[in-house]
Amino acid sequence: MIKKWWNDKVAYQIYPKSFCDTNGDGIGDLRGVISKLDYLKDLGVDIVWLSPCYKSPLADQGYDISDYYDIDPRFGTMEDMDELIAEAKKRDMYILMDLVVNHCSDEHEWFKKACEDPDGKYGKYFYLRDKKEGELPTNWRSYFGGPVWEDLPGTNKQYLHVFHKKQPDLNWENQEVREEVYKNINWWLDKGLGGFRIDAIINIKKALPLHDYEPDREDGLSSIHKMLEEATGIGEFLGEMRDRTFKKYDAFSVGEVFNEKPEEIPDFIGENGYFSSMFDFNETICGGSDKGWYDCRKITPDEYKKCCFETQAKIGDQGMVSNIIENHDEPRGVSRYLPDGECTEAGKKMLGGLNFMLRGLPFIYQGQEIGMENVEFQSIEQVDDISTLDEYKVALEAGLSPEEALKSVGRFSRDNARTPMQWTDGANAGFTSGKPWLEVNSNYTRINAEAQMKDSDSVWNFYKKLIALRKDPEYKETVVYGALKPVWEDVHNLMAYYRKGDRTLLVVGNYQKEPQSIELSHGYKKVLLNNYHELSENGNKLILQGYQFLVLEV
Repeated sequence: MIKKWWNDKVAYQIYPKSFCDTNGDGIGDLRGVISKLDYLKDLGVDIVWLSPCYKSPLADQGYDISDYYDIDPRFGTMEDMDELIAEAKKRDMYILMDLVVNHCSDEHEWFKKACEDPDGKYGKYFYLRDKKEGELPTNWRSYFGGPVWEDLPGTNKQYLHVFHKKQPDLNWENQEVREEVYKNINWWLDKGLGGFRIDAIINIKKALPLHDYEPDREDGLSSIHKMLEEATGIGEFLGEMRDRTFKKYDAFSVGEVFNEKPEEIPDFIGENGYFSSMFDFNETICGGSDKGWYDCRKITPDEYKKCCFETQAKIGDQGMVSNIIENHDEPRGVSRYLPDGECTEAGKKMLGGLNFMLRGLPFIYQGQEIGMENVEFQSIEQVDDISTLDEYKVALEAGLSPEEALKSVGRFSRDNARTPMQWTDGANAGFTSGKPWLEVNSNYTRINAEAQMKDSDSVWNFYKKLIALRKDPEYKETVVYGALKPVWEDVHNLMAYYRKGDRTLLVVGNYQKEPQSIELSHGYKKVLLNNYHELSENGNKLILQGYQFLVLEV
């Protein structure tokens, strides 16, 4: 594996709308991000990924872009963005933006022109089909529910949108569309951007000609995933994009990639891969159901362990995966992956440690470093997320009561991760002096960054230690590049693995509240990390307390 500048970095995702508001309008802004760069630097962050802050109607919270060359006034100005890039550079930090090019907004100039002349140049920028009464071009179900087809305003045609109806899919088969995308990417990289996180990129390749699939729900529609499984040839698009953009600038790129086949790993993240890295979603899809969120089940500790090790085995040394516990599209990791009722400080540290020490690039999502938790929704009226609202409707149609439906979809709601960042125990958690766009989680007086930074035993300070270990010159080679070898895989509720490089480290977490012991064959040299103040030992036997996490040099 050829070493790259980003291999040893630590990344942090910011959801700008919920991070820090400096003008009191209740919405986070770029000046808020600038004001917190020192906080991130102190934690040890190198790469900062901003979820979309481009001009947008915010039908899907900025993932519906109406102008790829402008900042939405809610978040600030292009001057603010230039200042953010410059201030980050002063601190040896890199800014990533979201690259959202499977679709744009229906308020983008291209789509407006397609409506004016569907048979002209811009009509070919999208997937348009003649409207037939009582019949859809295909029976695909959008990610947000309902058909993927919508009437093109003022015409006798319909357009394809695999996400929200205000997010028309761009036609990547059209070379002109691709040229526009590459021009925009390079424009941002010329500004000094460190790279991009690439959104929903697998969707850019459709299985042509478009056709129906076997329905999988009573609505007569089929999951969009069936089409994606059949689609081939995406590599031509991704390879072209790499060569025309990222490669020229030595930029970092991380793909949101689902459904990749094991043999395709080198193509995606190998030596000349389409991307620098891609996210591991193995854990996030475990326990899922085609019926809807209401039918999903909670992942167990043993399943979580299995998912992590499956990805590590699949990737091996073919490239570097990006490891996550949560992001803006997922619920809070500590609420998802720790058993119900066991969301403790020790458990939060253990989960963070087990994820952070995996081979790959660690991504922290805002608030993860202080152990932010899911919201306890009292009413569907509290929910903003369009995906949750659709899943609530699906749950009701499946026969659940409103209370049952709310509880079932609340577990997975994207709003769990989108509540404002909890900075202090003051008004609105220190996020804004105004009325926050989304209600602050009521536990902010108990969980906030200000208190944790002062507490040497906090989750925040434990994350700081994890980052410091990754960067420690003595252990960096092993932590960043060393092989990963699972151990004691069959032991119930225990996750353990070796990291082997120029040193050998044992990473172990007791994934339950009851103590359990492990026996080392040759003892250990040093305790590098421990989320407890002590370690119970009996010869080579270590007695692990509930959710105890250790990194040992052996």
